[in-house]
Amino acid sequence: MRSLLKQIYRYTHPRAYRHNENLWPYLKIERAITGEIITFSYKGLQVPIIELSSLKNSCSGSLLLVATGPSINQIDFSCIPSLAVMGVNGAYHLNYVLNFTHYVIVDMTFIDDRKEVVTDIISNASLTLFTTAYGIIKLIQIFGWEKVQCRLALIEDAAFKIYQHKIVHSDLSTIPSVHFHHNLSNIAFNTDIRSGVIDSGTVAYWAMQIAYYLGYEQLFIAGLDMTNFNLPRFYETSNDVLPSRLAESLDSKIIPSFELAARLFNEKNINIVNISENSAIDDAIFKKINYRQAFSLGSD
Repeated sequence: MRSLLKQIYRYTHPRAYRHNENLWPYLKIERAITGEIITFSYKGLQVPIIELSSLKNSCSGSLLLVATGPSINQIDFSCIPSLAVMGVNGAYHLNYVLNFTHYVIVDMTFIDDRKEVVTDIISNASLTLFTTAYGIIKLIQIFGWEKVQCRLALIEDAAFKIYQHKIVHSDLSTIPSVHFHHNLSNIAFNTDIRSGVIDSGTVAYWAMQIAYYLGYEQLFIAGLDMTNFNLPRFYETSNDVLPSRLAESLDSKIIPSFELAARLFNEKNINIVNISENSAIDDAIFKKINYRQAFSLGSD
């Protein structure tokens, strides 16, 4: 039946709508006038989601954004002052020492391959999980809706919005909140996630657009190594490493994207500190400081 429905969808919709073929007719949505999805129903199950408009500039102060590079193991998080924490993918392994308030998962293979950590994430009722429509559906299919205790904030790739046609990168300029790299027309950043998030090949870039929208005034980034891609992530072992494709797009997409993000955060007077001292992201983009110095902890 599923194959038949997919064929019907392909026959009745132009190719630009192909990214919706696995959602139709199971998913029903409604959008606000500002563009974001505000109601979400999958196979008759009404899933409560946070309206993104309610989150705009809802936060202040400092945010610790935790990625998953090996350098995480060089940081003693137990001595870092209490602050809001946003994690991505496997960063939740630090839950014993960090109080995660926001989380971002947009890689569906992570949900498939790291079910044990996703179980812990969705069990946290005080956490807001930002994920896509496909992410919400996977949570329902794999874990069951009754296991999802966290709050859900639905985000979309700006180029592949649900039940809308694919937008080629050059046409993203029609979205007022989308800003482009000064030299590269294929690199963009959206300051209003209600109209979608721009993908650059790394979930950390999604997280930065979310952090900008939430209104944080200072951003500390940990684990943004973007180097030694052959090494296990901080929570992996050599026998349990998921593949990474970051190296393929590091120079062409990821670094220019962070250059653009740095400019936009700077224009808003938001300070960014990269506490991964050996990060491949140049100091001219995000200032690199030892974590003890960044948090005024004194010497070891």
